[in-house]
Amino acid sequence: MIEGPYFVLTVVGAVACGLVAGVFIGFSTFVMRGLAALPPAQGAAAMQAINVAAVKPAFMAVFMGATGLSAVLAVVTFVLWPDEGTVELLLGCALYLFGCFGVTVAANVPRNEALAKVDAASEQGAEYWRTYVAEWTMWNHVRTLAATAAAFSFILGLT
Repeated sequence: MIEGPYFVLTVVGAVACGLVAGVFIGFSTFVMRGLAALPPAQGAAAMQAINVAAVKPAFMAVFMGATGLSAVLAVVTFVLWPDEGTVELLLGCALYLFGCFGVTVAANVPRNEALAKVDAASEQGAEYWRTYVAEWTMWNHVRTLAATAAAFSFILGLT
């Protein structure tokens, strides 16, 4: 059984991954659908504003905190190699680091940066917006599943 600081680190990691998954599922289930229902110029402009607001400390502390906790948990798990929960903990770390953080860096952020460069009211902006919504949302589904599975794996590692 995992005990002491390792237990606390795992619980906090599970909670952080769960919080991130909650934010992402909100975007996948209703935010992006609501923005896509707006005229393209309005939807794109709203998402541009959301992307600026998202990189503020409140969300970034949770998102990057879960990233840091997953990295630390991976190292601690490799060093301690507990009798139980090792596979679950390492799986949770990999799911979050690659499926959530990695996908964010490789797929969602580049799309956000491209959206930031277009004039939301232009024809180019409207054209990119349609592509953006479909692609960004698909990758957000991946992040949602990865963060949720990571939280679940961390919890399984505790049992």
